[in-house]
Amino acid sequence: MQENLPIASSGDGPYVIDTEGKRYLDACGGAAVSCLGYSHPRVTQAIKAQLDKIAFVHSAFFSSQPAEELADFLVTRAPEGIEHVYFVSGGSEAIESALKLARQYCLEKGQAQRVTFIARRQSYHGNTLGALAVGGNQARRKVYQPLLMDVEHISPCYQYRDQKPEESAEEYGLRVANELDTRLQQIGAENVIAFIAEPIVGATAGVLVPAPGYWRRIREICDQHGILLILDEVMCGMGRTGSLFACEQEDLRPDIIAVAKALGAGYQPIGAMLCSSEIVACLRRGSGAFQHGHTYLAHATACAAALAVQQTIEEENLLENVRNMGSEFEQALISQFGKHPAVGDIRGRGLFWGLELVADRASKEPFDPALRIDQAIKHQAMEHGLMCFPGSGTIDGTRGNHIMLAPPYIIQPDQIQEIVARLAQALDAALGDRGVPT
Repeated sequence: MQENLPIASSGDGPYVIDTEGKRYLDACGGAAVSCLGYSHPRVTQAIKAQLDKIAFVHSAFFSSQPAEELADFLVTRAPEGIEHVYFVSGGSEAIESALKLARQYCLEKGQAQRVTFIARRQSYHGNTLGALAVGGNQARRKVYQPLLMDVEHISPCYQYRDQKPEESAEEYGLRVANELDTRLQQIGAENVIAFIAEPIVGATAGVLVPAPGYWRRIREICDQHGILLILDEVMCGMGRTGSLFACEQEDLRPDIIAVAKALGAGYQPIGAMLCSSEIVACLRRGSGAFQHGHTYLAHATACAAALAVQQTIEEENLLENVRNMGSEFEQALISQFGKHPAVGDIRGRGLFWGLELVADRASKEPFDPALRIDQAIKHQAMEHGLMCFPGSGTIDGTRGNHIMLAPPYIIQPDQIQEIVARLAQALDAALGDRGVPT
């Protein structure tokens, strides 16, 4: 059961206002969702206009103009080879759709023996059973473990914890990427459907940015062994890192991509699974249909909202603001927390940042999980009028704490300074509540 939460009454740009009139600066986008902030007039008007036309029509009978336009918008900007879109209601549905499509593709290719997925520890892919199975969030998996399919998990790309002193960043990236090759040889690549991972790991591990060369090697291994590469960009995609698709910055070509969150910016529930023409052509030559579906596929009003969101991001040049404010955010975080005794690592890209918390900077020893540092930080942040996203289990599902930050793309320099100042106050207050000296 949730604690008694304040009741949101309205929004004003990057601020949420509760029924008591208190303003909260949103530094996490409600889990990297609200990329345009709140009450954007263009988006709300697009929703109203679509409601005046037709709110919903079942995708088995009709498409809609917003769905067609949004699909065209995405595929013309997607990585090379990605030419088809399947709209769903959120990130978990997008991942579930990706897993099912990958399996059906293998089956229709005459490779029915391919039944295994490989994923990474400390990634999060959603809350449906298939998404939980490939995910590495141990706390969320625990209750449902007996119901989950068997999935192979390899190491995340986690430089702060796992890079050896004698390794360069590139050497570390290649070493950890080669775990995929080793695992494929151990279990038989002919039995594997796909490798699925977040290009930049989000909430479970606190924004893990890949080492140089890591993704290039992953793509090589997938091609060498004939397995699909599925990228989960539900949290890191749709502009969050400074490019529309996070994989663009790695010059990475996936076979399937899942997006959500910033796709619709929270104005309506929506997600999408994008895939290559090769996969779609295979199904068309075979059964002729994807054996999957949800009631609200390509929901007209949701697509209208998402189209308005994406047009706004592009026309207002907000990706440039993400990159510019991202650099300013990085400097502000380093200035404020670079020598903080409880902050071991500051990492991120664009407007997607994580602070890993430690009890000792030199040894990187995490706080005792019993302290529940993350809960104290969230409480104090809200008291200080700040929304941030603290997490626990950063290292292995049990040990470690982090704070994830993902402010809206409209953020300005004075608001960045406000975020950092309030976070510093909240962090020190939370540590004080737990008896930790600062």
